[in-house]
This record gives sequence, C-alpha cells and structure tokens, in this order.
Amino acid sequence: MSVLDEELIKVANLFGSEDAVAVVRSLKKIGEATDEIIANDLKTVKEVRLNSVRKILYKLYDHGLVSCTRVRDEKTGWFIFYWRLQPDQLDAFIRSRKKRALDKLKQRLDFERNHTFFVCKTDLDIRVTFEEGMESSFKCAKCANQLESSENAGMITVLEARVQKLEAELSR
Repeated sequence: MSVLDEELIKVANLFGSEDAVAVVRSLKKIGEATDEIIANDLKTVKEVRLNSVRKILYKLYDHGLVSCTRVRDEKTGWFIFYWRLQPDQLDAFIRSRKKRALDKLKQRLDFERNHTFFVCKTDLDIRVTFEEGMESSFKCAKCANQLESSENAGMITVLEARVQKLEAELSR
C-alpha cells in the first residue's frame, strides 16, 4: 500500500470508522462504481448497508475526496451516480484541516498567555481564570477551599511547539 493509500485510509477513518475505510478500499479496488456495486462488493468483506454506503459517499463528496457522475437511466428515468476517488484532493483536505487546527491552537495559546489561572488543590479538575476567581472570592465552587495560583508556562511551551510544528508542515 502506498503512502497516499495509507493517508486516504486515515482520512476515511475520520468519516465513519471501519465502514468508511471499507468503502474507500472498495472504490480504490473497483475504480468507478455505483453505491449499489460498492455495497455488493463489501458483502464479501463486511456487511455494510446501502444506506450507510451512501451516507459515507456523501460525506466524502462534501470534502472533495470523491466525485460522481450523474447519468439518467433510460428505462426508469432515475439518475444513477457513479462514484470515484479523487486522491489528488487529499492533500488539500489535509492542509485545510491542519490550518483549522493551527487557528484553534493559536487561539488557545493567546488565551493561555493572556490569563492568570487558579486551581483547587483538592479538586484538580477546577481551573479558573483570575476574573472567574475574583467572582468567587478565590474559593472553589465544589469544595469551598482556597484557590491557588497556577503556573501555565508548561502549557504555553507545549502549545508553542505544536504551533511551530504545524506552521512548518504547512509551509512545505
């Protein structure tokens, strides 16, 4: 399996776990097929309902990872959709996901840099900003113990490293 195939399988996993992976593998094997052909092909490997195959194909289509050609059946007058993978769009999809993740990481980094935090030593799940601590007189909302100042330099360092890594990957 090529690196491109492995990436395609990872992305398919995001859209519907094992069923989406099975659909992508089937499409990769067949080339171009209708949803019914894909569902029938999957019966030998795994039972995936036609409705599930269609949902997965639509999700992949919405993200540009598959394309379809619509042909009218002369006998019934219904449209038949022929689906095929678009592996050339995989890089654009991954880049857009990384850009979104980078934006969220930058927002979180700004939040961490611009706030002072307080924690409860009894309940480690409690972490509040200075402003929230002021509202509660620096008392824990759960146990009423005194909140203590918390250093977030470690979190900032981790976030900075992740931001730098994603920026480097996106600059290639």
